Amino acid sequence: MNIFSEPLTIEHLTMAIAGLPEPLQNSKLVHLTDFHFDGLLLTEPLLNQVIEASNQVNPDIIVLTGDFVTHSPKPIHQLARLLNRLQSRAGIYAVLGNHDLYFPYSKGEITTALTDVGIQVLWNQVVYPLGAGLALVGLPDFWSPEFNPALVMNQLDPSLPRIVLSHNPDSAETLQQWRVDLQLSGHTHGGQIVMPGMGSVPTWIHASRERIPKFLWPWIPFLEAKWPKVVKHWQWAQGLHQVGTNYLYVNRGLGTFPPGRWNCPPELTVITLVEAATKAEAGLHRQVSAASSKR
Repeated sequence: MNIFSEPLTIEHLTMAIAGLPEPLQNSKLVHLTDFHFDGLLLTEPLLNQVIEASNQVNPDIIVLTGDFVTHSPKPIHQLARLLNRLQSRAGIYAVLGNHDLYFPYSKGEITTALTDVGIQVLWNQVVYPLGAGLALVGLPDFWSPEFNPALVMNQLDPSLPRIVLSHNPDSAETLQQWRVDLQLSGHTHGGQIVMPGMGSVPTWIHASRERIPKFLWPWIPFLEAKWPKVVKHWQWAQGLHQVGTNYLYVNRGLGTFPPGRWNCPPELTVITLVEAATKAEAGLHRQVSAASSKR
């Protein structure tokens, strides 16, 4: 039996970037993350729907920000065959998440499977799929011992616009020392259960920590260390956030862990890049459209 999820939602984000070259005006990206493809956490019918919806957008590039599998890397082979149907003008680029590194051999097997269907996996790399005027940076997972953004970020001219792919949004704290016009992350699944007016349950619990009697902490998820660690910054569980002078967008992902999703549907994000007239206007068009497309 599959874990309860909700209908796919398509979110639209327009991002103003200072210094974006005029030829890249209105370039379109599709962002997908957290597949957890194993026959339970993400169903094949939902994935097929995601692929069809992405292809209808006709994106310039597609970016995938990790957690393709949950534990065993074996499902990556079937997932890669399905992802081979994704279409984009300038390619598909991916980074790996913590679950993609679960076993010592996971990284190699997942990277090979994705590469074989034309998806370029970035690991401390920078590429220029849309031309020299916009860098696309792919980082290792934040918990990996190889997470060292200085290796890549220090190579870039500070005046060069860049988009950073990093699975775990907590990495935005470290990345504040460099220019990041837009960081794309996943990992949190949006908190999965969102209470109207309160936000996601883990976000609310984290924010309410000091108001909860300490004797109750051991019985409440996300308050005690014995509970699985997910993120430090639950306030960045989903959507767009300004972190210092940088911008971070956290996609709610596609896969679903128990107990399921409520008021937190799986997400495909369509990002349109526009040029900011001045540096002060960067990010001014950053609102996600209110009219999400539920499919």
